[in-house]
Amino acid sequence: MSETHAQVRKPANAVSDAFVGKRLEADVLVIGGGPAGTWAAISAAANGARVVLADKGYCGTSGATAPSGTAVWYVPPTGDARERAKASRFEMGGQLAESVWMDRVLEQTWTNVQQLAQWGYPFPVDEFGEEQRTSVQGPEYMRLMRKRVKEAGARILDHSPALELLVNDDGAVAGAAGVNRQTGETWLVRAGAVVIATGGCAFLSRALGCNVLTGDGQLMAAEAGAELSGMEFSNAYGLGPAFASVTKSMFYKWATFYDEDGVKIDGAGSARGRGVIARELQTRKVFGCLDLADEQIRAWMRTAQPNFFLPFDRLGIDPFTQHFPVTLRLEGTVRGTGGLNVTGNDCATSVAGLYAAGDAATRELICGGFTGGGSHNAAWAMSSGFWAGAGAAGHARANRDVTPSTLYHAGTVALASTSAHAPIDSEHIVKAVQDEVFPYERNWWRSADGLEDSLGRLDTLWAQLRASAPAQTAAEAVRAREAAAMVATARWMYRSAQQRTETRGMHRRVDYAATDDSQHHRLISGGLDDIWVRRQAVKSAVLTPENDGVFA
Repeated sequence: MSETHAQVRKPANAVSDAFVGKRLEADVLVIGGGPAGTWAAISAAANGARVVLADKGYCGTSGATAPSGTAVWYVPPTGDARERAKASRFEMGGQLAESVWMDRVLEQTWTNVQQLAQWGYPFPVDEFGEEQRTSVQGPEYMRLMRKRVKEAGARILDHSPALELLVNDDGAVAGAAGVNRQTGETWLVRAGAVVIATGGCAFLSRALGCNVLTGDGQLMAAEAGAELSGMEFSNAYGLGPAFASVTKSMFYKWATFYDEDGVKIDGAGSARGRGVIARELQTRKVFGCLDLADEQIRAWMRTAQPNFFLPFDRLGIDPFTQHFPVTLRLEGTVRGTGGLNVTGNDCATSVAGLYAAGDAATRELICGGFTGGGSHNAAWAMSSGFWAGAGAAGHARANRDVTPSTLYHAGTVALASTSAHAPIDSEHIVKAVQDEVFPYERNWWRSADGLEDSLGRLDTLWAQLRASAPAQTAAEAVRAREAAAMVATARWMYRSAQQRTETRGMHRRVDYAATDDSQHHRLISGGLDDIWVRRQAVKSAVLTPENDGVFA
């Protein structure tokens, strides 16, 4: 049975007038400073909103996009190009994507990329003098986006993770509170609407750019009563060198994989090669070599993704001629498709005043149960950020004349007062949840027994967190909230995985290896102490865009 809205949305602890720290007022608060968050801030400001953007790191350099290049699902509106693009992953995603949403994202991404070019993004030019706009380099892209956010008039709070949402008397989200990691100063923003753009959850697996992606936004939203969708599609693993965090895997199309004796591993380089590699890694080391790339491809690789080669160069390894150990790092919902459920074209959640964008939101709408790095995710970040910013601005504008009410803290674990005295051991909690989600035999391949076994321990971890005393310092609070978010994410993942008794998309059940046509639906989940899961039909009705946010 799910927790009631009264339990989740209307905490008893009101924000004190004696709050000590930085107090700000805004129409729209954006939490997260990656592509989705910056597009949201720019879009909200273009729609007349006063905007504050709070980033856990430094806006422009933190998150999965900032340190590397990424492809973009950028398809011209000519001929049947977009229909072919839509069909390219439809089957792979278990037929859960919706044509109307794919059309919307393709069109909005096309528009936003044109805007990037007008803003001066340095797209490469081919031999015919045409700009190639199907990818962006993270450092240049995010540097430009930070600049545009500031030029739009938004205020940026760097190194300022949000710890909890604030709600009003009606249970609507009306701001957030957090801390500055460098100074320890607390901050509070009262806002007419909030956009969650905090990215997905990679469980501190050391995947490139994912050290700040621990599911914080999803936890905060769930505490306010928001729902999630597609959390069973959360077992994405990135392929990379065992000695590095780089999980950009496009170049492995030119790789051959070997065992420790230098014998080629059959099937490891195929379309289903990661499953072969995962199985091999359970018992022995696996090595890769980019020996299928010719000289021209090698030169292109160096310019297309220079940071891919940094770990090799530092160790004096030539990845084109020498074998190097590889591994699979869990990237969870970052390259999965699960996240906060959006209920409208403006990416509103089920909670008034709360919007979701980018990897923090479900991407099932455009790619069903399977995606990967960049491409669809990059297009979704641009588009959903743009829509969420416009939607949040519209909500704030419509409620500007409402008399301000008392604000309440929505945060629970590590923040709310309890009768307990034992502090949270964040390091222990993080290691314990990683033990449940990292192993291939538990998460890459799932089974009823394995899910039940893991959930027993994860539920115990959550109960320990709920019974623990509040954090005493800003640093402790940040670490404890990250640990709590990871446990919550794992529980939503595995409860949803229990309910999908089939194999579809990236969700693989060894005890239900076939796809079941009767399960062509989404799984909506939520709750904290008691996790609930329900079915939702895949919509086929045409949606009419409601927010046509304009750029300044």
